Amino acid sequence: MHTASLTLDGLGCLRGGRLVFTGIDLALGPGEAALISGPNGSGKTSLLRTIAGLLPPFAGSLRSEGATAFAGEAAALDPDRSLAKALRFWARLDGGGAAQVGSALAAMGLAPLAEVPVRMLSAGQLRRAGLARMIAGGAPIWLLDEPGNGLDSESRERLERAMAAHRAAGGIVVAATHQPLDLPEAQALALEAAP
Repeated sequence: MHTASLTLDGLGCLRGGRLVFTGIDLALGPGEAALISGPNGSGKTSLLRTIAGLLPPFAGSLRSEGATAFAGEAAALDPDRSLAKALRFWARLDGGGAAQVGSALAAMGLAPLAEVPVRMLSAGQLRRAGLARMIAGGAPIWLLDEPGNGLDSESRERLERAMAAHRAAGGIVVAATHQPLDLPEAQALALEAAP
């Protein structure tokens, strides 16, 4: 069971000298979720990257309890390793272990591909592998950037089940997406494009 929390108070982000967003407030506890929406350029990815600690906040404050895992467009897996070995490498670094890798492969429907080199995976399989990497890491706070991109309907359903299980265990999910995503009772956070 996870003990996690995430609080944003008046959070703002500056990129390339341009104010992307400001005044973002959000409070999430164990089992809660937020769904970020907005047009391209509104700062959805920048918000997730700021929460992950990859971008410094320009204004406001951010407090979190529990490690974060960021799943973006790139899987960041060694192309020459088998999928299972590549996931085990990151799981060890992120605090997970072999058991979590097996569960993550199964959750994303990748168990039959465990011994396939990462470079041989299709775009959709790579996307699922990146999500499996996040699952295997064991972080209580999941940050997902357009998680449905490149996924067919079965894979989206697998992702939705994984998010539900993560929340049921006390984890937090923050997802930015243009596509429909079943994230029951998620707080809605709509960003607007900067002028």
